[in-house]
Parts: sequence; C-alpha cells; structure tokens
Amino acid sequence: MNTLHGRTALVTGVSRRQGIGFAVARRLARAGASLRLTHYSAHDAQQPWGADHIDAVIAELRPDLHPGASLEHTEANFGDPKEPARVMDWAGPVEILVANHARSGGDGTLAQITPQMLEAHWRVDAQSVILLTQHFAHRFAGGPGRVVWMSSGQAEGPMPGEVAYAGAKAMLAGLVRTVADELVDQGILLNAVNPGPVNTGYLDEATTYRPEQLDAIRAAFPLGRFGEPDDPARLIEFLVSDAGAWVVGQTIASEGGFRRW
Repeated sequence: MNTLHGRTALVTGVSRRQGIGFAVARRLARAGASLRLTHYSAHDAQQPWGADHIDAVIAELRPDLHPGASLEHTEANFGDPKEPARVMDWAGPVEILVANHARSGGDGTLAQITPQMLEAHWRVDAQSVILLTQHFAHRFAGGPGRVVWMSSGQAEGPMPGEVAYAGAKAMLAGLVRTVADELVDQGILLNAVNPGPVNTGYLDEATTYRPEQLDAIRAAFPLGRFGEPDDPARLIEFLVSDAGAWVVGQTIASEGGFRRW
C-alpha cells in the first residue's frame, strides 16, 4: 500500500526493536513514507531490558522502505531543551510527527519524589513534545499535516510509584484539545494515543515484575495477552493517513479492554 507515499515522518524514540517507536516506523515505511528517526540508546542501556545496537535497528527497518523513500537517523537527548529545535532543523521538511520518546525510571511515590525527578520527566515527557510540535508547526510547508502524542493510563487509574511520569503525561493529555485547536487552521491534525500496557520488554520475565505479577497483569486483558508494540502502531498509522482526516484533538486508548478494577 502507498497510503503515505511522498510524505516524510519524524518518529522519535526508535531505539529498540521491541519498542513502540520501531513498530510505528515499520508501519509508516511499509505505507510508503520516508523516515527521520531519533534514538537515545544511553537511556535504554540503564533499563532492565537493555539497549539494542542502533545499527541493527536501522538495518532491520531499511528493507521496509518503498523505492525512492529514504531513512535518516540521529541521536537525541530530549532532556536538553535545545534538542527539539535541533532535531526539527535536522529532519528538514516533514508532514508527520510521532512524538513517541519517553523517560523510564528515576521516579517514585509522592513520599519519594524529588524536584529533580519531576524536572527530568517534565523535560523529556512533556516539554520536549510541546517544543517539537511548536517547531514542527513553524516549519510546516503545507499538505496533510499530522502530529501524534503518546499519552498513558494516568486518566484511567492509579500508576503507583510513577508520580513524575504520570504527571508529565497528564500534562500532554490535558493540552491535546487546546494545541489541536491552534494547529488545525494550518492543516495540522493533532491527536494523542494511550497505548495501555504494551510489552516493550518490561513485561518479559526477569525484567521488572515477578511471574505472579505478570500473571495478574495478563489476566486483566480479556483477550488473554499483553499489548504488543504493533497494537498502538496500527492506530497511529490510521491517524496519520488520509483515513484519519476527520479525527482531531482526541486522546484514544488502544488497550484491548484492559481491566483496572
């Protein structure tokens, strides 16, 4: 299919083959888009699931490109407030922005949280996304523009031990309608996706949870499995294509009926 032929997509957070960013990049490439990808493997290397070698990640995506489509990538640490402008300058003209990157770890409960933890998550999970969107809009040259933010389950139930992350993601979810209203007159459609619990490595055994905890999480899915990266990727592909042209300012959950009660 060539639903995105001739368009260029900037997808952030494409560091690992088990990540949502990789699944999104693969789907957009298969739909005909050229890709501009960011990654920050140093962050992944600090996590229990570890990092992939970025050359292997990129090599696995290239066969999905259509003839004439291109792929470029750059490392980006979005903890630096100057990175959104640099990345958009580097990417050049793009019609699609999928702000998938996020910070993992360095979080805590209300009793544990520090100003430094809050600031670190705010910078990566919220501030950089807002600034990327601002710079995208400044450089947008016309055509069907699409922006997708990644929300989380903070509005659906508690997220124990993740005060900083949930707070930053709540900021994005709370801004979707306001920013979407500002962008729509430029022909840019903004929506957010809540992917729910997706196994990007943290739901593998011997990473974050004990086996009995994993069993309890799996049992909360009526379909009997965790979310997989391609589940939200399918929704994102729809939103950035012409098929999603009448969806604006929404936060859409892709959770497979996940039961929090």
